[in-house]
Amino acid sequence: MEQLTQVLATALSEMNDISSIHDLEQFKSRYVGKQGAITAFMQQLKNLAPEERKAFGAEVNQIKSQFEDALNKQREIILTRELNAKLANETIDVSLPGRGMSAGSLHPVTLALKRLTDIFAQLGFSVADGPEIETDYYNFKALNIPDNHPARAMQDTFYTESGNVLRTHTSPIQVRYAETRTPPIKIIAPGRVYRVDMDATHSPMFHQMELLWIEKNISFANLKAIISEFMRKFFEDDNLQVRFRASFFPFTEPSAEVDIFFAKTGKWLEVGGCGMVHPKVLNYMNISADEYTGFAFGFGIDRLAMLRYGVTDLRLMFENDIDFLTQFKGL
Repeated sequence: MEQLTQVLATALSEMNDISSIHDLEQFKSRYVGKQGAITAFMQQLKNLAPEERKAFGAEVNQIKSQFEDALNKQREIILTRELNAKLANETIDVSLPGRGMSAGSLHPVTLALKRLTDIFAQLGFSVADGPEIETDYYNFKALNIPDNHPARAMQDTFYTESGNVLRTHTSPIQVRYAETRTPPIKIIAPGRVYRVDMDATHSPMFHQMELLWIEKNISFANLKAIISEFMRKFFEDDNLQVRFRASFFPFTEPSAEVDIFFAKTGKWLEVGGCGMVHPKVLNYMNISADEYTGFAFGFGIDRLAMLRYGVTDLRLMFENDIDFLTQFKGL
């Protein structure tokens, strides 16, 4: 007991000479760290008789508590001293001119989204929205995506503990909107979507827009006309070449990939997928496939923004680099 009391007295005496937080932390470890002087007494408990352990343990804990109380007080003294010194050394010359204020700018994705919605509004489409955490039914089943489809794999989809998913596309919005309404239906569905992917052209979170038009006598010709008109308006090029390549999507039949000829690179670039709404999907929407037809078109808003503004790395869109963002001021 006398040794323990002497250790505490020595520690309290040494503590008064410490003047920095870093040194204080080093000092603390010397006494109550794993190899600390006070800690060593607690390790002696195993060598004591059972009737002696309780009293000795209580004494060690009391000494340790006194040490930590003193340590906290010394920490406050040091912090107060450092703050006062900092305040004394840092003065402000109120006669200096101000730094001024500059106006911010909209994010390129926001600019692209605004342009998209304006164009589709001119074409007669309204905007629909839906939840970002979706059920398996709306994200997969109601879109005719079978249980064994690769899109359901864990490497592509973020699953929650409850079995729901972070939506992998905004197509679920179409089903939610259409199942409670009667055609004609003419909507766009923009929003954030999530997939397990990350590189220069992919992000685990990105922005997508879906288009849906369901009405009597809608054909693939209507699909081609709307998409071609939209692309030419978005890129402000009346002569923009748009082509459709046969493809496959579970929720459309027939399906196609949409490419545009990008003059800056002299290459065809894929910009989205489209097709006539599959009869099974119409049934999930509570719409008669015998009476109505429709088409859907899906594309990445970030991708179109990159093409329009000449951005080569998708990651720039999410790094909040001021130098990058200020380039879009006034657009």
